[in-house]
Amino acid sequence: SFVDLFKDSRMDDVWLVDFYAPWCGYCKKLEPVWQEVGAELSRSGSPVRVGKMDATAYSGMASEFGVRGYPTIKLLKGELAYNYKGPRTKDDVIEFANRVAGPAVRSLPSRQMFEHVLKRHSVLFLYVGGESPLKEKYTEVASELIVYTYFFSASEDVLPESVTLHELPSVLVFKDGTYFTYDEYEDGSLSSWVNRERFQSYLPIDGFTLYELGETGTAIPEHAVNILSGLIQRVAAEHRDQFNRDFQFGHMDGNDYINSLIMGEVSVPSIIILNTSNEQYFLPAEPVEDLQQLLQFFSSVLDGSAPAYGGDGFLQRIKRVAYDARSTVMSVFRSSPLLGCFLFGLPLGVISLMCYGICMAESEDDTELMKRDGFTDEEEDEGEEEEQQRLTAGAEDTGEEDEDAEKINQKSPSEKKVD
Repeated sequence: SFVDLFKDSRMDDVWLVDFYAPWCGYCKKLEPVWQEVGAELSRSGSPVRVGKMDATAYSGMASEFGVRGYPTIKLLKGELAYNYKGPRTKDDVIEFANRVAGPAVRSLPSRQMFEHVLKRHSVLFLYVGGESPLKEKYTEVASELIVYTYFFSASEDVLPESVTLHELPSVLVFKDGTYFTYDEYEDGSLSSWVNRERFQSYLPIDGFTLYELGETGTAIPEHAVNILSGLIQRVAAEHRDQFNRDFQFGHMDGNDYINSLIMGEVSVPSIIILNTSNEQYFLPAEPVEDLQQLLQFFSSVLDGSAPAYGGDGFLQRIKRVAYDARSTVMSVFRSSPLLGCFLFGLPLGVISLMCYGICMAESEDDTELMKRDGFTDEEEDEGEEEEQQRLTAGAEDTGEEDEDAEKINQKSPSEKKVD
């Protein structure tokens, strides 16, 4: 079986494993994609072996690898385990497997190879120089962050004449048609710098990008490609030194995510600064119409003068869950009223019947208790009627006695004497 084969070759081979649950709908949706991934990697001669494991049947092994949800895709290489967090498409999964299965740092032996790799990757990290403590740090960072991007190394003569290095060794990132050099004194730790620079200066933002941005600080989603988009791209390019360490610039199509975040409707287009670490957000006090207003808004966020909204506190989470639930219900009724009535009317009907049944059961219990005491509702009513009749009869007898006494009092003294 796969599990036995996996146990025997776990430390010797590179494994790409899908941990799934039989009842998981997302797992079933991934199944045909997973078959294509296995077939493609096998056909291309990749050293990566592909398998899948029922995490509910082998819960101990799944727990060993830190599986918390389904499906979970992991690449296992020796003692290392890498989580895949990208889109579950064939091409993305295969690209992840080939990248992580290889060496953490790939060598570029020639300028031709460097230019070929540069054309293939929108963001490329490169170490230039010989053995050094910086290279050790670079290799360590590459082993950690290879799940996101590629890392290369080369000698200085591999670089084109347009690339100028002030010292060796150096670490560079090539992106946006230019390159930037790592400076330990200005940029902090190499890991933080790589984690921040692995994104293009201005990029489209979706759910996966926001998830990855959670470790890098603050993002700026913006909802239309128009004059606002042009202003933000100018800030990203012309004011990189001022804002690059704190902001990631980009645009987001649509406003569903932002509406859920702020629990309201955001007009399109608009600008919002989102702190992905705590879900706080910032809005400009007035509409942004030029570059100067945009720069002032960014500066106010950095110096703390701009008010922060939202957050990830307990109360905010409860409000957000309630808003999402209401939005879901409304969207269902708008798209399909009949389906909405069925989905929400049926449970309400069942709950109503249950409440009615409970009330009737209590009423029957009261009746049974009265029977045990010797009464029923009818008997109690009859007893009340008899008591009323006795009271009425008693009142009539008292009235007749009073009339007789009055007649006796009205007799003459001679009649009374005779009597």
